[in-house]
This record gives sequence, C-alpha cells and structure tokens, in this order.
Amino acid sequence: MRTKEFNKEVLYADEPIVKVNQQDIESLKEMSQHNIRQRIRLCSHKGVDDKLHEMLIVHAQDTYVRPHKHLQKSESFHIIEGSADVIIFNEEGSIVEAIQMGDFKSGKQFYYRLSEPYYHTLLIHSEFLVFHETTTGPFNRSDTVFALWSPSEQDTDGVSTFMESLTKQLHTVSYLH
Repeated sequence: MRTKEFNKEVLYADEPIVKVNQQDIESLKEMSQHNIRQRIRLCSHKGVDDKLHEMLIVHAQDTYVRPHKHLQKSESFHIIEGSADVIIFNEEGSIVEAIQMGDFKSGKQFYYRLSEPYYHTLLIHSEFLVFHETTTGPFNRSDTVFALWSPSEQDTDGVSTFMESLTKQLHTVSYLH
C-alpha cells in the first residue's frame, strides 16, 4: 500500500482503490511506537476538505485520548483488533456510560455511533487498539472541544492521576448501561 505522510501521526492512502491487509496493520502498529503520543491513523479519504472521513486508527495501550466532543458531527467507531472502554461523560465530567468494546469475536460491543456532542475518551485494555472511524468533514480543529475538567496531554502527572481515577471509578460503580 502506498501512502503519503501528512505528519508523523497521519498518513493518507495514495492509491485510487484503498486496500488494507494484516501486514499493513502490523506496519501501522510499529509506526505508532515511534510517535510521542503512540498513535497513528491511515486516512482513506483524500484530504481534510472531503465530506466523508474514513480512517484506520492505531493506539497503543498507554495512549491518552483527552476527553473531547465534536460539534455538529457524528462519529462511528468499529473495533478491528483489541479491547477498550469508551467512556461517555456529561458536561461536568461525570461518567454517563462506559461501553465495553472488543472485536467481533470478543462478544462485546464492536461498533458504536455517536450522534450527539458528548464528551468521550478511551480506556485501552489491549497492547494495541485498531479501529475504523468514520466522521463527516471537512476537518476543522475548532469543531473538537476538549473538556476543561480533563488534563491536557502535556500534563503527564495530571494524565496519570486522571486515568487512575477513571479506572477506579469504573471498577467501583461497575459498568453503566
């Protein structure tokens, strides 16, 4: 598969018919390990202005996805490999729902679609999480709102404390459905 690099975390497929196999996923996993934020995405759409954005995304287990919401966008999420909890929050930062997810064979939820602007994050349980995400374009950074009650990625101590607290909350209240 031919790709062009947008940056260290974003690749665009550079072929008229985008095809991905297991070897391609293994390459993406390896590439994610060389990124500071331990993630990479392969975009199958042509550019940020496309109306439909489809991406294969790889996150390593320790990847922090700051709680965020998307304004005026829907998002679908389909797990290909790995397991994670998708945590949905209210505006104040309380957990509304925790969706236990895994690949199709896991027996867990393997797909969700978020149509409302809820804050959400991932708690990754496997060495890697590989998923297919679809959303509407064009990409505009200002359409993503980060939760003010969550630490920024640069606040490593805050991130560690936040993730530990999130894990404890999930274990004490069990999963909400």
